[in-house]
Amino acid sequence: MSLFDHVAIKSNNVSADVEKYRQLGFKVEACFEDWGMVRDERGIGIALLGPGSHHPTHFAIRVEKLEDLQQAAQEENRPLQEHRDRTISFYTHGAQGIALEYIWYPPDFN
Repeated sequence: MSLFDHVAIKSNNVSADVEKYRQLGFKVEACFEDWGMVRDERGIGIALLGPGSHHPTHFAIRVEKLEDLQQAAQEENRPLQEHRDRTISFYTHGAQGIALEYIWYPPDFN
């Protein structure tokens, strides 16, 4: 099963933008100089990509099983990336050339 997970947008000031979303009722999941993540009460996220981020703006789909992510990446001949928060993902092309990330979260992810 796959679910919409987050949208990632550019940010000129990650900490200020994270704070603004916190004031709007979002839960802060991560806040670094170059990257932040906030989520609404349903778990839908907004990733904030700071200056110098190597990640493209994108939409992300959560994949429930690591094996499904590995198979999809292999079928598309895409490398898997492990991120600092322990998630694993790969990027592909979505509609209109917008990047689409397939992402898996470890079972003990908080």
